[in-house]
Amino acid sequence: MTADEHAERFTLLRPLLFTIVYEILGSATESDDVLQDSYLRWAGVDLATVRDTKSYLARLVTRQALNAVRAGARRREDYIGPWLPEPLLLDEHDASTDVVLAESVSMAMLVLLETLTPDERAVFVLREVFGFDHDDIAAAVGKSVAAVRQVAHRARAHVQARRKRFEPVDAAQITRLTEQFMAAAATGDTDGLLSLLAPDATWTADSGGKTTASRRPVVGAEKVAALLIDLFRADRSMPDMRMELVNCNNAPALAAYHGDHLEGVFLIEITDGEITNFYAIRNPDKLLAVAVPRQISR
Repeated sequence: MTADEHAERFTLLRPLLFTIVYEILGSATESDDVLQDSYLRWAGVDLATVRDTKSYLARLVTRQALNAVRAGARRREDYIGPWLPEPLLLDEHDASTDVVLAESVSMAMLVLLETLTPDERAVFVLREVFGFDHDDIAAAVGKSVAAVRQVAHRARAHVQARRKRFEPVDAAQITRLTEQFMAAAATGDTDGLLSLLAPDATWTADSGGKTTASRRPVVGAEKVAALLIDLFRADRSMPDMRMELVNCNNAPALAAYHGDHLEGVFLIEITDGEITNFYAIRNPDKLLAVAVPRQISR
């Protein structure tokens, strides 16, 4: 077996492996590190002993992802303000044709997955999103098959109890609501904003204490509308500020630039025709990943 064959197999599955790790970690940059370390381990494997490359590599990257979660637990505990997953800039809209994949990388789902334990999260992702059997998952997380079945049941019940029931939002509606939001916010139209926001609309900002941002979620349509009006008013006072519409986590997002410097990414969550959540990522460390479009797959 040659190094080229190792590379070929790994490269073919890389979008899937990246998606698994990203959904476990919520960090694109850490996912890259996990994949790099996993590849070094994979390069030393005798391919004659590998019966199913996909299952083998899925187990390998899951174990490395869980190691990364444990290594970063203290950093997460000491984090200043709300912690949000890193935004994932997609280079194509293929995920929108796969409802399960699209929902699994949505900011809303990733935030929900943060409420699971690391093992529950890994088991849920591998079983519910990627459809691996319990034997493969047991090998990946170091548990018995019986234990994995129990963890899978517990995690699925937890997610279902908290996941909002809604029909997938079609692209035309997303575009229309986003354009209406941009117009209302840019012109200071408070009534226009309120007509788009759900009564319990929430603004959550992640700065890690490294830039100015609310350290607690802002809840309520009127409070969120006032915050947005102030934000866009401040942007208008700086002539080199601009907003670009991008696709992050298979949803509309606004990228705010000061000159060529990315200041923040704002993801919009739409449920039942209303904007229910804004996720504002301001931590500069988490914005590095937005410079690199990604491919996802399952």
